[in-house]
Amino acid sequence: MIDKNLTELGDFQTGQVILFDKPLEWTSFNIVKKTRNLLRKKYSYKKIKVGHAGTLDPLATGLLIVCTGKFTKQIEKYQAQEKEYIATIKLGQTTPSFDLETEVDKEFSIDHITENLLKDELKKFIGEQQQVPPNFSAKLVDGKRAYVKARNGEDFEIKPNNISISKIEILEFSLPVVKIRISCSKGTYIRALARDVGEAIKSGAHLTGLRRTKIGEFNVNNALTIVEFEDLIKKS
Repeated sequence: MIDKNLTELGDFQTGQVILFDKPLEWTSFNIVKKTRNLLRKKYSYKKIKVGHAGTLDPLATGLLIVCTGKFTKQIEKYQAQEKEYIATIKLGQTTPSFDLETEVDKEFSIDHITENLLKDELKKFIGEQQQVPPNFSAKLVDGKRAYVKARNGEDFEIKPNNISISKIEILEFSLPVVKIRISCSKGTYIRALARDVGEAIKSGAHLTGLRRTKIGEFNVNNALTIVEFEDLIKKS
């Protein structure tokens, strides 16, 4: 594995697992493409398999697992592991995308919201449940990405996903902004959770920040920035 604790880089063609701390506004594919280009240039690979284990939105930061070579066969195993996120949510406002990708479309009162009310409602989200993904997502609907339909103003429905949330806790409560930590299964949309929390507290909400901190036993504290990884490759 290649992270901040590595002792040697190893053979990328045979296979490596790299822990990245994805920066804001980069797509997960940007990280994969940058990694592939660095490896091909450094080691003169004609071809090398590189893939990531679980997409992070451009507006999210944090842990992204990238696999190379034969280790790409393990991607599904990593994707299936429980994930931990720290989400910053603004209460009292909604956006069509449930995050900062789109502008605020509605405003609601937050005068009735207390930390105890939020804590009680969050408890109800723990366990197995069905969650409707955001319209602004990469889910396929009739052969087309949902976000394409949403941006075109089309009316459509997305089928709910079966998800599981094992833990939710409030880290900060400073209205209208709250910060929560969530441990959840594959397929959970934290943007959709923000929407549902807003409805549960009889107000509105949207995601203003998201950081993935864990995937299974892997922690973002051990992850490399893309700049750190580039430096390692150049020095090897």
